[in-house]
Amino acid sequence: VQLQASGGGLVQTGGSLRLSCVASTRLDRIKSINWYHQAPGKQRELVGSISSDGVVDYAGSVKGRFTISRGNAKDTANLQMSSLMPEDTGVYYCHVETRDMFNRRSYYWGQGTLVTVSS
Repeated sequence: VQLQASGGGLVQTGGSLRLSCVASTRLDRIKSINWYHQAPGKQRELVGSISSDGVVDYAGSVKGRFTISRGNAKDTANLQMSSLMPEDTGVYYCHVETRDMFNRRSYYWGQGTLVTVSS
């Protein structure tokens, strides 16, 4: 299974971008779809997540600016980013957690898409 993240690019401070995450094959029993941000020289950090029943949670730094939503297909998700700031620069990764009928967890990572916010 591969996750394809897309939509990154160069944007000015205050601008917006919409990232998308699509699985190469259908993923069943998705528990959550998550977005991570890795700024240059820093560790990867959770930006936000959406659960299988639609509950959304965000990191404090992006609340009110970023919105996570599910796509038309259950194994897709979008990250709408607004009011972007230079500190939002970095690679954004989508990440999926699934659980099988025995509640065993599996994790999948996308390859990342680069977002650059110019000041």
